[in-house]
Amino acid sequence: MMERHTQESLLESFERFCSDNGSFKLNPDKEHVDFVIDGLFANEKAHGLKLCPCRLRDGSKERDLELICPCNFFSQKTYIEEGRCWCGLFVKK
Repeated sequence: MMERHTQESLLESFERFCSDNGSFKLNPDKEHVDFVIDGLFANEKAHGLKLCPCRLRDGSKERDLELICPCNFFSQKTYIEEGRCWCGLFVKK
């Protein structure tokens, strides 16, 4: 049986994800982080996956799997130019 995340456990997972990598951190704006996490849970409820809430899914499983948070934001123009992932959950240190 898969363990379902709570908001607190998901936040802890993201904090571990950040600590394992020295180039980015969670956005220091707690309200923004909470908003994004709420969107992840809404997408999980609606689509069965914690999809990035700021990116549009096209309904194909292959494409949707690319949108699971944390997505591969390192190659995105937004991260390279603005120092944040699409939704702003992760920002460069």
